Amino acid sequence: MQDNTKIYVAGHRGLVGSALVRVLEAKGCRNVLQRTSAELDLTDQEAVRRFFEQERPDSVFLAAAKVGGILANNTYPAQFIHVNLAIQTNVIHEAWRSGVRRLLFLGSSCIFPRDCPQPMKEEYLLTGPLEPTNRPYAVAKIAGIEMCWAYNREYGTRYLAVMPTNLYGPNDNYDLAGSHVIPAMIRKFHEAKVAGAPHVTLWGTGAPRREFLHVDDLARACVYLMDLPETEYAGLLKEDVAPLLNIGSGEDQTIRELAEMVRETVGYQGDIVWDTGKPDGTPRKLLDVSRMRNLGWKPVLDLQEGLEMTYQDFLATPRLPSSATGAG
Repeated sequence: MQDNTKIYVAGHRGLVGSALVRVLEAKGCRNVLQRTSAELDLTDQEAVRRFFEQERPDSVFLAAAKVGGILANNTYPAQFIHVNLAIQTNVIHEAWRSGVRRLLFLGSSCIFPRDCPQPMKEEYLLTGPLEPTNRPYAVAKIAGIEMCWAYNREYGTRYLAVMPTNLYGPNDNYDLAGSHVIPAMIRKFHEAKVAGAPHVTLWGTGAPRREFLHVDDLARACVYLMDLPETEYAGLLKEDVAPLLNIGSGEDQTIRELAEMVRETVGYQGDIVWDTGKPDGTPRKLLDVSRMRNLGWKPVLDLQEGLEMTYQDFLATPRLPSSATGAG
């Protein structure tokens, strides 16, 4: 991608999309297209068609999605599958129609089977049952990978899918009803500290193991891939293998260990109570990131440094009062 390459970042206000814009602008890209959902409804096929016909971007980062944690996925399964399928179908199809050169589709590590061998290799996709708590979302993301692969085979497109591990960082969603584990923990521990609450209650047993990656590292990885020379990029698009790459830190820890790290980062002195009646989700999710390492990429930020940066972002983020302060 050159400084004047026309690049469309779908979902530029979200956690991943905003990080992509930061990295692209820092790289010197001057022609980054951005549309809010009010300006362009990506679930509206005709609106997406008009946008691509008018703008004709050279490259697309498809980071727009409906996302959330276990609670949100369990509560709104129809919304998670419908909205994500609609966004992906419209953007990928219209990108092809308008001649987009390279497209990067952002998925999620939840695409892999619930009891997947660890660490999870790209080829383990569709080798076993999915985790029930987020199956609709996972199925939608798998469809996005298959769509990229199918368009590459039938239409000769050069579309790539990446599967990030659990993400966190600036511009995250700190709403307890829909956030992922790190932003939810940050908010709970902070509000408990402010309220002087004696304990914070967290879901599950704390035993599952999770891998985390700062979103700026993910954005750097995505830009790195889209910037690969033609020969290396083409080598990632084989007809008999899904155009899929894992992106992660290559390290994991238990949710209990993570909670202790977040508690220390926030400076909360109270106790942690584990609500074992709530679901744990997948027992372990650690990505095999050897393919990205072999391409010459690795993350910059470790988890402790990333948590400290994220807490500072939380403190600077306006929020509505929580009804579950200190003990939710």
